[in-house]
Amino acid sequence: MRAGIILQVRMDSRRLPGKALELIGGRPMVDRCIRRLQHGGAAPVILATTTRDDDEVLAVLGRCSGIGVFRGAANDVLDRFVRCAAAYDLRYVIRATADNPAVDLDAPRRVLDALHRTGADYVREEALPYGAAVEGITAAALTRAAALAREAADREHVTTFIRRRTDLFRAVSVAVPKPVARPDVRLTVDTWEDLQHMRQLYATVNSEMPTVAELIGAWDNSRKRAVA
Repeated sequence: MRAGIILQVRMDSRRLPGKALELIGGRPMVDRCIRRLQHGGAAPVILATTTRDDDEVLAVLGRCSGIGVFRGAANDVLDRFVRCAAAYDLRYVIRATADNPAVDLDAPRRVLDALHRTGADYVREEALPYGAAVEGITAAALTRAAALAREAADREHVTTFIRRRTDLFRAVSVAVPKPVARPDVRLTVDTWEDLQHMRQLYATVNSEMPTVAELIGAWDNSRKRAVA
């Protein structure tokens, strides 16, 4: 079915530069993302970074992890995805970002199944914790969006044009399993505070591959302690 999970990552994060290599549970954050995305076996993982010199370390890490690596534009991430999909002859793309070291282990398979089942151009899941989700897009929809999108924000954020232009693309939202339907929980790393909290959650669960349900439980316990 020619599907791939494209993990976008770069060192030049605006709010927390270099966060991709910060350690969580003894592993670089990007390595956590790779391992979690591989865990469900939905599709091969491809690391998509930029051609900037400071992202060479990420390309090396990807190759050492035994996954595909693609390097493209720094700011035109939509173009990076289109070219990566073409380079690996993908028909279906699962988009993931290296901000999310707690991505739901089963999300890639669920989203890929929904893409096949619905025949949609784009699939997203509703109500997962912030940072636990992935997106599913057909390569054809990405190519069409790249030909039409002109706004810089649409080029940078990859799927905003597809989600907004419902006259051109069929976008579908699907429900997630009830145990992980917790949109109030934050499981992403944008800031130093997020990083420290994610380290705490991993230490609390004390598992090499914690489920999102386990991390939600650790989150709830940390909130209870904070107000005690």
